[in-house]
Amino acid sequence: MTRNKIQADPTAARGEPLRQRVMDAAERLLRRGKADFSMRDLATEAGVSFATPFNQFGSKAAIMHALSGRRIDTMAKRFAEMSPPADAAGRVLLAIDTAVEVMLEEPEINRAVMGWIGTAGPSPGKVLTHSTTLWSLALGAGDGLIAAGRQKALRCLPEQLAFAFRGVLSFWTAGELPDEALASNAREIAKTLLFGFAEQRLFRDSAS
Repeated sequence: MTRNKIQADPTAARGEPLRQRVMDAAERLLRRGKADFSMRDLATEAGVSFATPFNQFGSKAAIMHALSGRRIDTMAKRFAEMSPPADAAGRVLLAIDTAVEVMLEEPEINRAVMGWIGTAGPSPGKVLTHSTTLWSLALGAGDGLIAAGRQKALRCLPEQLAFAFRGVLSFWTAGELPDEALASNAREIAKTLLFGFAEQRLFRDSAS
């Protein structure tokens, strides 16, 4: 029966991986306001057997973690397509603005996804690693950072920026931070983290 469902789905003919099909189905359910969907609902929406979401991910929490990773990938892709400034401070602030833009495009869906990030799956998630990679991309080679602390900054700041941005998003997810305040608060935290490492002239130019 599962084979017939997959063959009947036109996406299967294009060789779409099962994991992507399940994630796409989860997003469609979220867009319809069904954040409390069951794994059975998800399997039906994806046109796969009831066991498939479990086999591919293990739990609903793991699916939501994967959806978070998809959003981080979108942030990184958009940032890479831009022409960011050379200095690290300017690059990080541009990455902040890009990340916020992605989150605010579908705020209710993204709040639902973020609400699951603190829920443990069957195995440790990889959201922190994924996010740290984004901020490493943003920092680039560290141009504009004080030479004496540059290597330490490139080693420590990506993870600290991941922690900081996640913290702001948690208050936004809980409704304590309105949409219009998300970018400004995320930028202020990034500036604080960068302040001790950035050359002040470049920092002022980028942070203004």
